[in-house]
Amino acid sequence: MPEAAAVKPCKKIALVLGSASNLQIAEKSAAVLKSLDLPFEVRILSAHRTPSEVASFALNARKKGFGVIIAFAGMAAHLAGAIAAQTTLPVIAVPCKGGALDGLDALLSCVQMPSGVPVATVALDGGENAAIFAAQILSVSDEKTASALMSKKKEMTKAVLEADKEHSQKFAL
Repeated sequence: MPEAAAVKPCKKIALVLGSASNLQIAEKSAAVLKSLDLPFEVRILSAHRTPSEVASFALNARKKGFGVIIAFAGMAAHLAGAIAAQTTLPVIAVPCKGGALDGLDALLSCVQMPSGVPVATVALDGGENAAIFAAQILSVSDEKTASALMSKKKEMTKAVLEADKEHSQKFAL
């Protein structure tokens, strides 16, 4: 009888925060990743206050088993771009609300990347979507993750249809 092929473990997802003030948004990503049974690590590294550490992390992320990096930052929000400049891994930016412009500056910093340094960007405080998108990226080569995502999408569909039924009956004449 032939030996069963070894199942490759799923790549890890890095959640990199520009500061501890972004923890509340990162926790939303972590909850989604846990629900999908995906491995992840959380780091706090500042593009401006720890630039050497950010560069070292980005340069070594692939060797350390990461497949996707999610970067959370507010205000100037240079973290995702600083990481993307140093790696070939996909980087997802989560611009965080705060500061005088309530996140608009962060959003623009994330989406206005120069040619050759792409960063995918989700909505302001979009930690959940960032985690789902990271899982979708990994699901291209990981059937277990693809299956978990399909189950999650079915759960979301069921919840919306239940809400539709409940509320359409409530307002029926």
